[in-house]
Amino acid sequence: MSPAGPEPEPVAVRFAAAARDERPDLAELCLLIGARADPALDGAAADAAQIELDRLAGLLPHGLVTPMDWAGALRRVLGGAHGFHGTPGDYQRLSSSLLQEVLRRRRGLPILLSVVWIEVARRAGAPVYGVALPGHFVVGLGDPGGAHVLVDPFDGGRVMSGADAEMLAAGADVFTPADPLDVVQRILNNIRVWAAPRPEHRPVQLWTLDLTLLLPRHPAKLRYERAQLLVTMGDFLGGAAEMDSYADVIGAFDPESASTIRLRARAARAHLN
Repeated sequence: MSPAGPEPEPVAVRFAAAARDERPDLAELCLLIGARADPALDGAAADAAQIELDRLAGLLPHGLVTPMDWAGALRRVLGGAHGFHGTPGDYQRLSSSLLQEVLRRRRGLPILLSVVWIEVARRAGAPVYGVALPGHFVVGLGDPGGAHVLVDPFDGGRVMSGADAEMLAAGADVFTPADPLDVVQRILNNIRVWAAPRPEHRPVQLWTLDLTLLLPRHPAKLRYERAQLLVTMGDFLGGAAEMDSYADVIGAFDPESASTIRLRARAARAHLN
């Protein structure tokens, strides 16, 4: 019997390393989120997802040139032949935010379906990028500052009209390519928002905060949110310690809030008496 190989590094360690790469790999980071949600989605399942993205990219025809050419081909292959799309019911499922499951079910949230479009198109050589609209996530093809089209993977890859895009943007100037790390943070935020109203999903809420805090940039207030969640879950000492640490960070520019947070830390410790 051959000796077992080394244990794989924890998902959080791999996620932190991938997030700090010079050119973060969007698919890898999304697959690591899936692995953190469900260990069964790590290893072979993550490898199979990468292979599936490669396979789908290989189905796109050669010789595509214009943004509309790319949009049409992606819609035929992904939205048509393979049925990738979303429905309102997908917002109620954790699996709709996990790339491995989205590739298996061919259903998901707009941002995860957009990741599929982006990764398949990128592998095929398309000029592609994500576009984070205030209430939706779509995909751009072409030159963001010149000839381009926007497509909606949630609607099977439908090409959006200018009016569609302006309505979703609500007048904001948001048609710039989304940074991969910002996409990942938005995915984690979606999962956290999904989990927050459900006490039984507090562990999910906690690991989304843990991964978000490993990103090179993130809202500092999430540290306080994590501290409050620890207290809610019964880890009074851990939560109090994190509250004190956060109060130290903000004390120099917001002493009043820092004082309030230290009082809450003291109250958390009082639960142990």
